This record gives sequence, C-alpha cells and structure tokens, in this order.
Amino acid sequence: MREKCGIFGALTQEAPKKAYFALIALQHRGQEGAGISFWNGGIKTVKGHGLVSEVFKENSLNGAKSRLAIGHVRYSTSGSLSEVQPLEVECCGYRLAIVHNGTLTNFLPVRRRYEEEGFRFRSSVDTELIGVSFLRHYSELKDEFEAMRKVFNEVRGAYSIVMLFNGKLIVARDPVGFRPLSYGIGDGHYFASEDSALKMFGLETRDVEPGEVFVVEEGDAYSKVIAKAERRHCVFEYIYFARPDSIIDGISVYCARYRMGVELARESPADGDVVIAVPDSGRTAALGFAHESGIPYMEGLIKNRYIGRTFIMPAGRGLKVKLKLSPVKEVVDGRRVVLVDDSIVRGTTMTRIVKMLRDAGAKEVHVRIASPPIRYPCYMGIDIPTRYELIAAWRSIDDIKREIGADSLAYLSVEGLKRAVGTDKLCMACLTGEYPKWAFDF
Repeated sequence: MREKCGIFGALTQEAPKKAYFALIALQHRGQEGAGISFWNGGIKTVKGHGLVSEVFKENSLNGAKSRLAIGHVRYSTSGSLSEVQPLEVECCGYRLAIVHNGTLTNFLPVRRRYEEEGFRFRSSVDTELIGVSFLRHYSELKDEFEAMRKVFNEVRGAYSIVMLFNGKLIVARDPVGFRPLSYGIGDGHYFASEDSALKMFGLETRDVEPGEVFVVEEGDAYSKVIAKAERRHCVFEYIYFARPDSIIDGISVYCARYRMGVELARESPADGDVVIAVPDSGRTAALGFAHESGIPYMEGLIKNRYIGRTFIMPAGRGLKVKLKLSPVKEVVDGRRVVLVDDSIVRGTTMTRIVKMLRDAGAKEVHVRIASPPIRYPCYMGIDIPTRYELIAAWRSIDDIKREIGADSLAYLSVEGLKRAVGTDKLCMACLTGEYPKWAFDF
C-alpha cells in the first residue's frame, strides 16, 4: 500500500468543524476516504470512504464540541474501512488516534519483530506500527518526546503524523522531512500537510522542521528538534501534489512550477502557434513556458470539475480521461500546439490527450514535460510500486514520443528542476534512482 495523504490537527475552539474545512482544502491529496477523531473525555471517530463532503453528511459531527481534533484524507488503492484514517491504536494499556502522511520503508521487518514479541495488529496499514511503537516506548519512558525519539530510531521512511493521545496532540515530522507539514498559531495551535489549508483561519504559519516533535495541550505547546538526518524533501510535492498556493519548506509551489516552465522553454524550445496546459497541474508551468518562449497561452483543454485527479484514482483511467478533459476546437484547430504537463507516469493519459487534440484538428502536437522522466519506483509515498508501470523506465524519449503520438517530446532536466525549485535538498529518487540513505538504513 502507498499512502500519499493529507493530515490535520488542532487545539482550538470548534476543532472538529475546523478539521472538516481543512480537509476540504486538502482534498486534492486524497479522494478515497476521510475521517476525523476528536477528544471528548475519550477518542471519538467519524470516518468513511469517499470525498470529505460525502463522508461528513449533515449532523454527522453534531455534538462534536471538542477543542482537540485530528483529520485525514486518504489516497490509496486498497483497504477496508478499518484502514481509513484516523486509526485508533491500543497498546500497553494506552489508546490513541493517529493520522499519517507517508510510507514506512522498514514496515515489514519491524512489524514482524513486534508480532514475535506478542503484539497484535488490527490492520495492514503501516500507520498502526507508528502508533504501537510510540505507545510501547511511552509506557516505559512516560515522556512524549523521548518516546518519539525511540520511534525515530526504530522506524524508517516518510512520515508526518498527528496523534490524539491522552487529551493532547503529539505531532512529528520524520528526520529527513520527506512529506510536508505546516504549523499555524493564532486562536489555537494548528497543523496541516500544507499551509494552504491553514490560511482560511488567519494564522501565522511556519514549516514543522524535519525531526521536530510537538506536544500540544490546553494552555501551551512545546516543541523540540530531537533527530536530524540529511534533508531531502519529495520533489513531487513541487511538481504535482501540493496546491500551487502552498509554501513548502519556505518555497512557493506556484513560483517553482512557473520556473519549471521557464527552464523547460530555455532547454527545449518548440515551434508552435499556441501553448496549452493539461489542467490543472500543468497550467502554471505552461504559463512559464509561454512567457519565456513568447508563444501565446490559451486554454485548449477544459476540465470537468466534478471528476477527481486521474493519477491518484484507481483503475479505469481511459473513461475518466474522456470525462475529465475536453478540447476546445477553436483554440487548437489548424494550429501547432505546444502541450505542457507536469509529468508522464504510465503514458496512457498523455496518449489519449494527444489523440483528442488531433481529433480536434491540431496540426502538430509538441509535448513538453516540466519534470525529468520518472524511471524508478518510489518507496516513500507515491503510488508507483514497480518499474514495469513506468513508461520512461524501459523506453527512450523517441520511443515514448512515438507511443503517445506526439510530433516532438522533451522533458525538463534534473539540473533545470533543481534551478526551478531553488534547492538541491530534494528527494529525487524516482527520477535518478538515488534513494536517501536514512530511509533504508536498517
């Protein structure tokens, strides 16, 4: 299972209601399940499959007057309702609820060790292991920070987490900082996968540092950086996953994507009459490409707003692409089209889009991709479990061009991507095959 989700936690007035609104703002990070746990002298959880608005019907949070709540939107391709988060975890006489964004690289060996020691797990989700590890060490140490220090030493991979425990929030970001996590302060203490989910509450925000742990209880919040490793944030957050109005590790996602388009136009210019984007994730890079190239930008593909993000949806992409996108014949007919997108993963979606544009009368279709080819699987949270599924893993760029039916194809270089984002402190394992050492040091 690969988890690439959105998480939230808060200590504030009407925390469950604010969790609901924050999860709507994080809906782009997961569309297959949602849940909220709140504290009311104990843990209460409401969750289900579907979008946030589908899970939380009218009155589903009635009576949820708690000042403490955590929430989750789920991106995964399998699992039962018992695996929709928040997960409630019991161990060593304690109980907590936990939400997690990421994937553990040493989940199986650590879980087997716990099972050999007599621990019993109630789900197949790696999130449960984090909760069990924390509770086990807390039962011995009776200190939240020291318990999380033990978790950091024991568990490898990508994890930003918020736990509801004993009338407190325990918040942590892994020592590498693979996944994003923001902290907001105002009328309370708030945490979310992206600061764009906190802006509506009028908060001052900052990034939770890699290896930083928060303990938040009524009256105060305490934080410490208790573990450090070589910083490596997931580059795909900047390329695709994050909302463009988010700031992650001090870098504007919008500006990074715009610069990707600029760098792409410099590296791989195209003879075209119009630049169009694959909406929505390709739009900002397309604007940068158009500005740098001098080719006018137009909306040549219209998105159906009621269809979710194709890449993070389960099987059946062919029909969903047709439902999701429609070409504007008046924009593309008889023109040389420069089509800009953020990435090509399997190639099936791009093949159908190029065909749509040709059927709408495009004279030529030149595809420009605002990231390097994805050639390797991700073990830290993106749903690319095998190299077999990746079109760029086994085919040359010329082969891919022919397969998708384009007149030309070019990708942004790794160095161009680094320039666009503005840092080299990135995990680019899916592009280069160089995996961060800490995540596999076990």
